[in-house]
Amino acid sequence: MAFNGNEGAPIDLALAAQWTANYRTNNPSGIRAHFFGRDILEKILAQEGCMGIRMYYALNDEGEQQLVLVGADAGEKDQTNGTVADFSSVCPNNCDPNSALNS
Repeated sequence: MAFNGNEGAPIDLALAAQWTANYRTNNPSGIRAHFFGRDILEKILAQEGCMGIRMYYALNDEGEQQLVLVGADAGEKDQTNGTVADFSSVCPNNCDPNSALNS
């Protein structure tokens, strides 16, 4: 199978809220979300042949959850010679307390 840039699809907010609630129930003290700014996302997507962004689950040296982002090409290959990103802004502390995905 090859990536074509159309992978992923919208889901209903109620389903997304249920899934995030399930996660919070099972991980009450864990990181709830990661925020990456537009600039780093656009830098990854602007790489030649990039069809989208793959997100790897990771743990830093302190054992904290991280996401590592890397572009992927149509052949499903990571573009590791390009921009690889982390250092997101995490929730908690940088959260929307009124979001259905976080309450």
